[in-house]
Amino acid sequence: MSMLAAGEPRSLLADMRAGVGDIWPIMVAATPIGLLFGALCAAKGLSPAESVLMSILVFAGGAQFAAVELWTYPVPVATLVFSTLLINARHILMGASLAPKLGRFSWPQRLAGLYFLTDESWALAERRAQHSPLMPAYWFAVAALLPVAWVGSTLVGAMAGSLMGDPKQIGADFAFTALFIGLVAGFWRGSATGIVVAASGAASAVVYTLAGPPWHVLAGALCGIAAAFAVGGDKR
Repeated sequence: MSMLAAGEPRSLLADMRAGVGDIWPIMVAATPIGLLFGALCAAKGLSPAESVLMSILVFAGGAQFAAVELWTYPVPVATLVFSTLLINARHILMGASLAPKLGRFSWPQRLAGLYFLTDESWALAERRAQHSPLMPAYWFAVAALLPVAWVGSTLVGAMAGSLMGDPKQIGADFAFTALFIGLVAGFWRGSATGIVVAASGAASAVVYTLAGPPWHVLAGALCGIAAAFAVGGDKR
Protein backbone atom coordinates (compact mmCIF):
# COMPACT_ATOMS: atom_id res chain seq x y z
CA MET A 1 0.00 0.00 0.00
CA SER A 2 2.80 2.42 0.83
CA MET A 3 4.43 1.82 -2.53
CA LEU A 4 1.16 2.55 -4.30
CA ALA A 5 0.62 5.71 -2.29
CA ALA A 6 4.15 6.85 -3.05
CA GLY A 7 3.68 6.18 -6.75
CA GLU A 8 0.43 8.06 -7.15
CA PRO A 9 1.86 11.61 -6.77
CA ARG A 10 4.56 10.82 -9.31
CA SER A 11 1.93 9.58 -11.74
CA LEU A 12 -0.18 12.66 -11.06
CA LEU A 13 2.74 14.97 -11.74
CA ALA A 14 3.67 13.04 -14.88
CA ASP A 15 0.14 13.40 -16.25
CA MET A 16 0.10 17.12 -15.42
CA ARG A 17 3.47 17.67 -17.06
CA ALA A 18 2.29 15.79 -20.14
CA GLY A 19 -0.81 17.98 -20.33
CA VAL A 20 1.21 21.18 -20.00
CA GLY A 21 3.71 19.95 -22.59
CA ASP A 22 0.93 19.16 -25.06
CA ILE A 23 -1.12 22.32 -24.59
CA TRP A 24 1.52 25.06 -24.61
CA PRO A 25 2.12 24.98 -28.42
CA ILE A 26 -1.63 25.30 -28.90
CA MET A 27 -1.72 28.19 -26.45
CA VAL A 28 0.92 29.93 -28.56
CA ALA A 29 -1.06 29.22 -31.75
CA ALA A 30 -4.33 30.36 -30.13
CA THR A 31 -2.91 33.72 -29.05
CA PRO A 32 -3.03 35.46 -32.46
CA ILE A 33 -6.51 34.02 -32.97
CA GLY A 34 -7.63 35.52 -29.67
CA LEU A 35 -6.03 38.82 -30.63
CA LEU A 36 -7.92 38.71 -33.91
CA PHE A 37 -11.19 37.96 -32.15
CA GLY A 38 -10.70 40.80 -29.69
CA ALA A 39 -9.87 43.21 -32.52
CA LEU A 40 -12.98 42.15 -34.45
CA CYS A 41 -15.09 42.70 -31.35
CA ALA A 42 -13.66 46.21 -30.98
CA ALA A 43 -14.43 46.91 -34.65
CA LYS A 44 -18.05 45.86 -34.03
CA GLY A 45 -18.37 48.27 -31.13
CA LEU A 46 -18.08 45.80 -28.24
CA SER A 47 -16.19 46.94 -25.16
CA PRO A 48 -13.18 44.97 -23.85
CA ALA A 49 -15.32 43.78 -20.93
CA GLU A 50 -18.02 42.49 -23.28
CA SER A 51 -15.45 40.76 -25.48
CA VAL A 52 -13.80 39.04 -22.51
CA LEU A 53 -17.17 38.02 -21.07
CA MET A 54 -18.05 36.31 -24.34
CA SER A 55 -14.76 34.39 -24.32
CA ILE A 56 -15.35 33.29 -20.73
CA LEU A 57 -19.00 32.27 -21.07
CA VAL A 58 -18.94 30.82 -24.59
CA PHE A 59 -15.31 29.68 -24.87
CA ALA A 60 -15.82 28.38 -28.41
CA GLY A 61 -13.77 30.14 -31.06
CA GLY A 62 -15.79 29.12 -34.09
CA ALA A 63 -19.10 30.13 -32.55
CA GLN A 64 -17.63 33.41 -31.27
CA PHE A 65 -16.27 34.37 -34.69
CA ALA A 66 -19.63 33.54 -36.27
CA ALA A 67 -21.43 35.65 -33.67
CA VAL A 68 -19.16 38.64 -34.28
CA GLU A 69 -19.60 38.34 -38.04
CA LEU A 70 -23.39 38.44 -37.55
CA TRP A 71 -23.28 41.21 -34.92
CA THR A 72 -25.34 44.25 -35.85
CA TYR A 73 -27.55 46.71 -33.99
CA PRO A 74 -30.18 45.79 -32.99
CA VAL A 75 -28.58 42.45 -32.15
CA PRO A 76 -30.22 39.54 -34.06
CA VAL A 77 -30.58 37.35 -30.96
CA ALA A 78 -32.47 34.48 -32.60
CA THR A 79 -29.97 34.25 -35.47
CA LEU A 80 -27.02 34.31 -33.08
CA VAL A 81 -28.50 31.60 -30.86
CA PHE A 82 -29.32 29.34 -33.80
CA SER A 83 -25.90 29.80 -35.40
CA THR A 84 -24.11 29.08 -32.12
CA LEU A 85 -26.16 25.95 -31.47
CA LEU A 86 -25.55 24.67 -34.97
CA ILE A 87 -21.80 25.29 -34.93
CA ASN A 88 -21.36 23.84 -31.44
CA ALA A 89 -23.47 20.77 -32.20
CA ARG A 90 -20.18 19.08 -33.06
CA HIS A 91 -19.50 18.98 -29.32
CA ILE A 92 -22.13 16.24 -29.09
CA LEU A 93 -19.99 14.07 -31.36
CA MET A 94 -16.79 14.96 -29.52
CA GLY A 95 -18.40 14.20 -26.17
CA ALA A 96 -19.68 10.85 -27.42
CA SER A 97 -16.18 10.04 -28.68
CA LEU A 98 -14.57 10.86 -25.31
CA ALA A 99 -17.22 9.23 -23.10
CA PRO A 100 -15.74 5.69 -23.18
CA LYS A 101 -12.34 7.09 -22.22
CA LEU A 102 -13.49 8.91 -19.06
CA GLY A 103 -13.77 5.84 -16.87
CA ARG A 104 -11.28 7.24 -14.36
CA PHE A 105 -13.23 10.50 -13.98
CA SER A 106 -15.81 11.07 -11.26
CA TRP A 107 -19.10 12.64 -12.35
CA PRO A 108 -18.14 16.07 -10.96
CA GLN A 109 -14.83 15.84 -12.83
CA ARG A 110 -16.66 14.95 -16.05
CA LEU A 111 -19.08 17.85 -15.74
CA ALA A 112 -16.40 20.37 -14.82
CA GLY A 113 -13.93 19.13 -17.42
CA LEU A 114 -16.31 18.91 -20.36
CA TYR A 115 -17.36 22.52 -19.84
CA PHE A 116 -13.94 23.38 -21.28
CA LEU A 117 -14.23 20.94 -24.19
CA THR A 118 -12.79 22.41 -27.39
CA ASP A 119 -11.62 20.97 -30.68
CA GLU A 120 -8.03 21.25 -29.48
CA SER A 121 -8.53 19.63 -26.07
CA TRP A 122 -10.61 16.88 -27.66
CA ALA A 123 -7.88 16.15 -30.21
CA LEU A 124 -5.19 16.05 -27.51
CA ALA A 125 -7.30 13.78 -25.30
CA GLU A 126 -8.01 11.38 -28.16
CA ARG A 127 -4.33 11.25 -29.06
CA ARG A 128 -3.38 10.68 -25.43
CA ALA A 129 -5.93 7.86 -25.10
CA GLN A 130 -4.30 6.00 -27.99
CA HIS A 131 -1.30 5.08 -25.85
CA SER A 132 -2.20 5.94 -22.21
CA PRO A 133 -5.32 6.00 -20.03
CA LEU A 134 -6.92 9.43 -20.03
CA MET A 135 -6.51 10.76 -16.49
CA PRO A 136 -8.14 13.82 -14.84
CA ALA A 137 -4.71 15.34 -14.11
CA TYR A 138 -3.83 15.37 -17.80
CA TRP A 139 -7.22 16.69 -18.88
CA PHE A 140 -7.38 19.52 -16.36
CA ALA A 141 -3.83 20.60 -17.13
CA VAL A 142 -4.97 21.01 -20.73
CA ALA A 143 -8.39 22.44 -19.89
CA ALA A 144 -7.21 24.95 -17.31
CA LEU A 145 -4.42 26.51 -19.36
CA LEU A 146 -6.00 27.01 -22.77
CA PRO A 147 -8.67 29.44 -21.46
CA VAL A 148 -5.87 31.58 -19.98
CA ALA A 149 -4.37 32.15 -23.43
CA TRP A 150 -7.76 32.59 -25.11
CA VAL A 151 -9.28 35.02 -22.63
CA GLY A 152 -6.02 36.93 -22.12
CA SER A 153 -5.40 37.42 -25.83
CA THR A 154 -9.05 38.42 -26.34
CA LEU A 155 -8.59 41.19 -23.77
CA VAL A 156 -5.37 42.45 -25.36
CA GLY A 157 -6.89 42.33 -28.86
CA ALA A 158 -10.00 44.19 -27.73
CA MET A 159 -7.98 46.89 -25.98
CA ALA A 160 -5.52 47.30 -28.85
CA GLY A 161 -8.03 46.78 -31.63
CA SER A 162 -7.92 50.32 -32.86
CA LEU A 163 -4.11 50.16 -33.02
CA MET A 164 -3.92 46.78 -34.75
CA GLY A 165 -6.08 47.66 -37.71
CA ASP A 166 -7.44 44.71 -39.67
CA PRO A 167 -5.46 41.59 -38.58
CA LYS A 168 -6.60 39.78 -41.73
CA GLN A 169 -4.35 42.04 -43.80
CA ILE A 170 -1.28 40.39 -42.27
CA GLY A 171 -2.73 36.89 -42.49
CA ALA A 172 -3.28 36.47 -38.72
CA ASP A 173 -6.65 34.85 -39.39
CA PHE A 174 -4.87 31.88 -41.05
CA ALA A 175 -3.48 30.84 -37.65
CA PHE A 176 -6.89 29.30 -36.91
CA THR A 177 -6.71 27.17 -40.07
CA ALA A 178 -3.06 26.25 -39.54
CA LEU A 179 -3.80 25.05 -36.02
CA PHE A 180 -6.46 22.63 -37.19
CA ILE A 181 -4.33 21.37 -40.04
CA GLY A 182 -1.71 20.42 -37.46
CA LEU A 183 -4.28 18.66 -35.27
CA VAL A 184 -5.70 16.69 -38.17
CA ALA A 185 -2.20 15.67 -39.27
CA GLY A 186 -1.65 14.11 -35.85
CA PHE A 187 -4.50 11.68 -36.52
CA TRP A 188 -3.25 10.57 -39.94
CA ARG A 189 -3.68 6.80 -40.38
CA GLY A 190 -3.24 6.40 -44.11
CA SER A 191 -5.57 6.64 -47.07
CA ALA A 192 -8.75 6.11 -45.03
CA THR A 193 -8.00 9.25 -43.04
CA GLY A 194 -7.39 11.14 -46.26
CA ILE A 195 -10.79 10.06 -47.60
CA VAL A 196 -12.56 11.26 -44.46
CA VAL A 197 -10.72 14.59 -44.41
CA ALA A 198 -11.29 15.15 -48.14
CA ALA A 199 -15.01 14.36 -47.90
CA SER A 200 -15.50 16.62 -44.91
CA GLY A 201 -13.46 19.47 -46.38
CA ALA A 202 -15.09 19.30 -49.80
CA ALA A 203 -18.61 19.25 -48.37
CA SER A 204 -17.81 22.14 -46.05
CA ALA A 205 -16.30 24.22 -48.86
CA VAL A 206 -19.20 23.61 -51.25
CA VAL A 207 -21.87 24.42 -48.66
CA TYR A 208 -19.93 27.48 -47.48
CA THR A 209 -19.89 28.77 -51.08
CA LEU A 210 -23.55 28.00 -51.75
CA ALA A 211 -25.22 28.66 -48.41
CA GLY A 212 -22.60 30.36 -46.23
CA PRO A 213 -22.02 29.91 -42.52
CA PRO A 214 -22.93 28.19 -40.27
CA TRP A 215 -24.28 25.41 -42.50
CA HIS A 216 -20.83 24.40 -43.72
CA VAL A 217 -19.92 23.15 -40.24
CA LEU A 218 -22.86 20.75 -40.14
CA ALA A 219 -22.26 19.62 -43.73
CA GLY A 220 -18.60 18.89 -43.08
CA ALA A 221 -19.35 16.95 -39.91
CA LEU A 222 -22.08 14.81 -41.49
CA CYS A 223 -20.06 14.02 -44.61
CA GLY A 224 -17.01 13.20 -42.52
CA ILE A 225 -19.04 10.75 -40.42
CA ALA A 226 -20.52 9.19 -43.55
CA ALA A 227 -17.09 8.80 -45.12
CA ALA A 228 -15.67 7.24 -41.93
CA PHE A 229 -18.55 4.76 -41.87
CA ALA A 230 -18.04 3.93 -45.55
CA VAL A 231 -14.32 3.20 -45.31
CA GLY A 232 -14.81 1.10 -42.18
CA GLY A 233 -13.29 1.45 -38.75
CA ASP A 234 -10.88 -1.46 -39.27
CA LYS A 235 -9.06 0.45 -42.04
CA ARG A 236 -8.22 3.61 -40.11
